[in-house]
Amino acid sequence: MENTTNEVKYDFPTEEIELPSKGLIYPEDNILSSGKIIMKYMTAKEEDILTNQGYIQKGIVLDKVMQALIVSKINYNDLIVGDKNAIMVAARILGYGKDYTFEYDGTEQQTI
Repeated sequence: MENTTNEVKYDFPTEEIELPSKGLIYPEDNILSSGKIIMKYMTAKEEDILTNQGYIQKGIVLDKVMQALIVSKINYNDLIVGDKNAIMVAARILGYGKDYTFEYDGTEQQTI
């Protein structure tokens, strides 16, 4: 699968993610003002980042995994919290699917 957004082609699967801010919060000369980013699908490499004890102890594990997934040439520190949250949800959906099953009060529940 190749992404051809802005005529850029990647050798790995990617998706264009729309940011909740729609880019309105960013200066016009910032790539984030488009309201979209390109991110790749999670692989074993990113899953290894999620279990890195050093990153976990420093509290930076989610930032590190998102930086590894985003392929758009952005300054990660420019992202606002709401957009980071949307990227994290997108990473979860791309990596594991949109359905989420859990057990509550002894009964299996599923969100869709």
